[in-house]
Amino acid sequence: MRLTKLGHACVRLTEDDRTLVIDPGGLTGDADPYAGAQAVLITHEHFDHFDADGLRAAMAADPALEVWTSRAVAENLADLGGRVHQVGHEDALTVAGFDVHVYGEDHEIMHPDLPPVPNVGFLVDGEVFHPGDALTVPGEPVPTLCLPGNAPWMRAVDLYEYARAVRPERAFAVHDGLLNDVGLSVMERVLTGAGEELGREFRRVAPGTTVDLARP
Repeated sequence: MRLTKLGHACVRLTEDDRTLVIDPGGLTGDADPYAGAQAVLITHEHFDHFDADGLRAAMAADPALEVWTSRAVAENLADLGGRVHQVGHEDALTVAGFDVHVYGEDHEIMHPDLPPVPNVGFLVDGEVFHPGDALTVPGEPVPTLCLPGNAPWMRAVDLYEYARAVRPERAFAVHDGLLNDVGLSVMERVLTGAGEELGREFRRVAPGTTVDLARP
């Protein structure tokens, strides 16, 4: 399997001739996240993870493209009928030939007086877990974690605690598109420090970079 990071929070996973894309939101950058993809997974409704116009255009261009997502996003796309599939915590399904397990229910708290929006994380082929905007710990081992590096709802200590809870073999930072160069350097120090503490490979991959996920 190969993982390609696109922009802020989007990743593409490819194995043989199968490709799925997770969270192609509004900060994905210039690359077309849907190119060659058979399926789209969306964790939640926020613009940096879900670009409704871009997704609708991609689905119009490719009538075979389907989406698996949280309740709120599925409701937004209800007019697309059976091509949009609502999923929830502990669902297990096959998407574009990949085994996908769903973990998580809610976005991390953003406002003390408002309920969180729905958020589902996806573990693909027992290899890559993308949690969206939540610090969800799946009920099974996670070899490769897409680890949120920065967010309005996240502190440096949250990164350490989440890494300790999941204990992945390796982690690649996502959700870092809001940082300038100084912020990225600080985030990278925290990220690599968390990896060194666990004796694992934790690092940032630049947007557009592809990583081979062959097991160590």
